[in-house]
Amino acid sequence: MAYQALRTAMTDATDSVPNTDPDRAGFTIALSDARDQLVLAAGIITDTAIDLAGVIGRHVPAQLLPKRRVRTKDRIVKRAISKYNARGPAIDRTTYKATISVSMLPTDP
Repeated sequence: MAYQALRTAMTDATDSVPNTDPDRAGFTIALSDARDQLVLAAGIITDTAIDLAGVIGRHVPAQLLPKRRVRTKDRIVKRAISKYNARGPAIDRTTYKATISVSMLPTDP
């Protein structure tokens, strides 16, 4: 629930800045602000409407991440097979039963 609440606050914060993509909001910034609010017990107000963004809504837009690069290649799905099997036929690594015989030769005294 905390993750979803932080993401909602981050989205609200980036909505306050025109033409800002929500992906540019830093999660660690929002998380540290939320942690500071809990530790300091700051912003405890009774009988008033509470702004969800609050401190997070001020700090996140002030420290936006850089814009994402344009994707140059299409997304692909990883191959289902292992890369080791893709190299060629698999090596047979089964174990074989072996018979060992030991001969004891007497020594001359």
